[in-house]
Amino acid sequence: MKDKYQKTIYACFIGYVVQAVVNNFVPLLFLTFEKTYGIPLRKITMLITLNFGIQLIVDLLSAGFVDKIGYRVSIVIAHAASALGLLGLVVLPNLLPDAYTGILLSVMIYAIGGGLIEVLISPIMESCPTDNKEKAMSLLHSFYCWGHVAVVLISTCFFKIFGIENWKILACVWAIIPIVNGLIFVKAPIAPLVEEGENGMTILDLCKEKMFWILMLMMICAGASEQAVSQWASTFAEKGLGVSKAIGDLAGPMAFAILMGSARAFYGKFGDKIDLDKFMVGSGLLCIGSYLLISLSPLPQLSLLGCAICGLSVGIMWPGSFSKASAVMRNGGTAMFALLALGGDLGCSGGPTLVGYVSSMFSEDLKKGIFAAIVFPVLLIVGTALSGKKRAVK
Repeated sequence: MKDKYQKTIYACFIGYVVQAVVNNFVPLLFLTFEKTYGIPLRKITMLITLNFGIQLIVDLLSAGFVDKIGYRVSIVIAHAASALGLLGLVVLPNLLPDAYTGILLSVMIYAIGGGLIEVLISPIMESCPTDNKEKAMSLLHSFYCWGHVAVVLISTCFFKIFGIENWKILACVWAIIPIVNGLIFVKAPIAPLVEEGENGMTILDLCKEKMFWILMLMMICAGASEQAVSQWASTFAEKGLGVSKAIGDLAGPMAFAILMGSARAFYGKFGDKIDLDKFMVGSGLLCIGSYLLISLSPLPQLSLLGCAICGLSVGIMWPGSFSKASAVMRNGGTAMFALLALGGDLGCSGGPTLVGYVSSMFSEDLKKGIFAAIVFPVLLIVGTALSGKKRAVK
């Protein structure tokens, strides 16, 4: 039975690689957009906000339509939108009178794909027969990190060899991944999320449960804690610390992603021997320490080290919150996963946006912005402590 779903599990892994491309390729081009198209940092911040803002709208709407059209159709649409958005970056900036509008439209298209992937991949994986759901979920989410590493490493090497002015060629290359994986999902077996004879909880049912709101708080803070540093790591290293783009991308976002993936892979390997709540609280404390190191250190090297440590600290936050939700709200169904994804994407949008706006208030000082984001890991620790005291919801 398990062998039957191996293709599905591998497609889920690649699905998170697709989302990593969608979320992390364009941030590597922020300063290129600024120089090439004359787009100020204030407008570039809007690209992050729009990406995750569209994703959270898709998260909300998907709770109503995914069960109606089916998981297979939905996940294929997700991959098609991701590919079209990446290809739109190549065509639309030169096709439209305003390059910024073309980039915005492209971001909107691939954000639809990213939002659907976030809603669909975790429940599809959850439905597959596996020995330990928490370990499998953490391993699944580690592939987002490995995808992030691949995006940064391959993109950096490409820019170094062929020049950053040829970034549009690379965008076409990245678009191949969602096209191929979408075709795999056309025939891969997908098991039902809720057992036969049972119904998943409705949005109204979920909203009546205090546990659901605690989990939502945790998801918001997980997304914000992760992306507040991840989305700005390249710009922070290059602009704030005065290092070259190649060094900034490798020492900033790639080191962040490697350690985030390592934390998830570690829990994916040894999760059955580790208390999830204690692991998440410890990770939250480490995250606070990394934010302080980034924002208060006088040495650029220590600030870059803080970026890397932050990746290690946030690794368990997102998959851990999903795992807790699956364990304590067993019939949450599509609506629960959709709304939790909405919460996570709200955090992914709000975290970097808060950093960007606070930084703008202090003369583009990203250290000040990252210091303000400490509120997110603090709240995540509070949410983890509260969730550990609540009973399971059947």
